[in-house]
Amino acid sequence: MNSPTESPLIQRPEDLDKLLVDDVNNGQFKVHRDLYRDPALFELELKHVFESNWVFLAHETQIPEPHDYLNVHIARQPVLIMRDGDGNLGAFLNICPHKGALVCQNESGNKKFHVCPYHGWTFNSAGENKLIKDREQGQYTADFDSLSHGLTRLASLENYRGFLFGSLNPDVEPLRDYLDGIHHFLDMIIDQSPDGAEVIPGRSYYTFDANWKMQLENCVDAYHLTSTHPSFMTITASRASGGSEFRNIDIADFVNPDVPAGNYTFRNGHNAIWIDGNPEVKPLYAQYDELVERVGKIKADLMMKTVNFTVFPNLQFSVNACIQMRVMKPLEVDKTEMRSFCVGPKGEPKELRKQRIHQFEDFFNPTGLATPDDSKVYESVQYGLAAHSASASGLGHERGIRNVIQGPDDYAIELGLNPATSSSGGSELQDETVFHASYREIVERMKSGIAQELDHAK
Repeated sequence: MNSPTESPLIQRPEDLDKLLVDDVNNGQFKVHRDLYRDPALFELELKHVFESNWVFLAHETQIPEPHDYLNVHIARQPVLIMRDGDGNLGAFLNICPHKGALVCQNESGNKKFHVCPYHGWTFNSAGENKLIKDREQGQYTADFDSLSHGLTRLASLENYRGFLFGSLNPDVEPLRDYLDGIHHFLDMIIDQSPDGAEVIPGRSYYTFDANWKMQLENCVDAYHLTSTHPSFMTITASRASGGSEFRNIDIADFVNPDVPAGNYTFRNGHNAIWIDGNPEVKPLYAQYDELVERVGKIKADLMMKTVNFTVFPNLQFSVNACIQMRVMKPLEVDKTEMRSFCVGPKGEPKELRKQRIHQFEDFFNPTGLATPDDSKVYESVQYGLAAHSASASGLGHERGIRNVIQGPDDYAIELGLNPATSSSGGSELQDETVFHASYREIVERMKSGIAQELDHAK
């Protein structure tokens, strides 16, 4: 429904130049509609954006014990993360080396051994082959017997303070370098407890019939809140006037010129937005004094703000009253799976954990007050993208373009950040320039990938 009548042939890096009108100095930044609707471009994204670089896999608290495992993906490549008997983490392609069947069929659990359901080959939690069924009768050669036949280990796996990232590419830059700048915002979550962060048990998986970049934008799109979520605004106003003792974020703050806000973009497509608000609704607010003493006032004050950010390409956090972790999985050019988790500080008092989960369910659950609104709008946009008579590059991202600056602003300097761009002011600005870095990164990765393939073909 949403693909062009004739998909253009992409043979050279410059064939992708049409995808962006990137002329910020003259007030223009537009994205071509094909980047959301063209299946050929989607395949290039899977290959060069997801399968050739770092992507987020899981948090280590999701597999805390020896022999725990978790099934995840890098784009369409199935990945099995496991702890061996000593508790060491490993990541492998979840593919039997014999015929390619999925070795582990379940989402998660605890097993010392995984048996392929096709021909019974068996692997331990370290990925080693421990049994080839009827090997003695198989008349295999000596060369066959000399090989390990274990699961294929992921080319790259690194752990940033509990957050596990993987890549199919053995030559990716070190993870700490890749997280350039955005690691400060991961630290903001991790350091809310001296013991770090944890993924609270439970998760929601859902899909929407639209391109994955709808969610990529939406997490850091303050402009949509008051128009897309009017029901939530009405309910929060009613609660504040005495309708309930329960409290959550107040979206009205996002259009208040007296409420400071800002955003940053970083190398590798990462970005973040922040806004002052009503910190007293946060479970963390009760521990503010302890936070100031332990991490300092600047960092503690950042923890009290609403902060949404993207670890490009597939990990997002919405840190308002509670903390939501989203993991994006592109399925088709017009279909996306979302995995949603509630994150909290380890050791949080029971009553504050209960408050956190309630706030998460209220706003972020697929049946909550925000997620159905967003999913419906994504699908509406995707449907509109089928209008080929509309301007091909008509999707503008220019709100705030006269406000954005290169490098850090004063607050970034205070936080110790060195972003590629900054934009700050009153929250009514609702800046869209925060999207720019991600789109530049997508197009640049595809162009670079095509160029490398052409070089290898010579």
